[in-house]
Amino acid sequence: MINYESIKPWLFKLQPENAHHLAETAIRTANICQIPFNSFLESHFITDDVLKQELFGREFLNPVGLGAGFDKNATMIRGMQILGFGFTEIGTVTPKPQAGNPKPRMWRHVEEKSVQNAMGFNNDGALKVQGRLKKIFPYTTPIGVNIGKNKLTPDSEAINDYTHLIKAFNGLGDYFVINISSPNTPGLRDLQNEEFISKLFSEAKALTDMPILLKIAPDMTEEDAVALTKMAVEKGADGIIATNTTIDYSLVKKPHDVGGLSGAVLKEKSFKIFEAVAKELYGKTTLISVGGIDSAEEAYRRIKAGASLVQILSGIVFHGPDMVMNINKELIKLIKADGYTNITEAIGADRK
Repeated sequence: MINYESIKPWLFKLQPENAHHLAETAIRTANICQIPFNSFLESHFITDDVLKQELFGREFLNPVGLGAGFDKNATMIRGMQILGFGFTEIGTVTPKPQAGNPKPRMWRHVEEKSVQNAMGFNNDGALKVQGRLKKIFPYTTPIGVNIGKNKLTPDSEAINDYTHLIKAFNGLGDYFVINISSPNTPGLRDLQNEEFISKLFSEAKALTDMPILLKIAPDMTEEDAVALTKMAVEKGADGIIATNTTIDYSLVKKPHDVGGLSGAVLKEKSFKIFEAVAKELYGKTTLISVGGIDSAEEAYRRIKAGASLVQILSGIVFHGPDMVMNINKELIKLIKADGYTNITEAIGADRK
């Protein structure tokens, strides 16, 4: 296997979105051909009794998942498993296909080990993604379905997009994620309000028995984040994912004026919001932490703060395909070093 650090300079000469498409093509080809590359990657899937837990009626063999935004169209689910991910969240999927925002719409901030994207929910649409999931679900590792409204759908009709998607993907995943926190669809974050969330969860819970989680932005105050998530859980949310990307462009030296930042610069901002939410909701609902997680130590900090699961996205761009394997290996050591026999004992250790 070629050392990632040796090829990273060449990959970074490509536009970020082109590099993403190249990675997707390689993963899909490996899946189809079942070439030896596949066998090598399967050795990256780390599981151990220490890491196993049951959530949403499914066994998670390890707690490190792929965050939404990488596998937008459910084309790389097996590839993510053989890279080591314990679960995959596909999407964001919208009812109708959409091309997303004009290009260029993704940039690397190499010095800060971060990515800025203004993709705009580019995806193949519900019908095509539904067809792919029908061929693969149920799968050996859990699958989350992240859903959002189409750009041209007015906010007054947004709830219809979400209920349409819940009907379309009912029974084709292990959980839903309501995405109203992306900064790349105009007006979407305005839906992070009590009236919309209350109505949405009331209608959604009547349509499916699948768990439904809410994903929040990192750019609200801690007080607002706590109030919003507490209300969502009261209205039926089965979990909270914190956080999406940030529009705090002061975190990088040379920002673009659109899109959201992910990666290392999001780490503390995301943790701050997660910590506030966890103080209120740990033990009352399932919490998932995402944003700037690039090591076992950071993943373990989120776990001890109350996260049952963590998600990774931009970190692989800078740390390579060994990243997930390495995090899981080191997590086992960290959990055992604290005298725990299973991850469930470590979850929320700082809250107890």
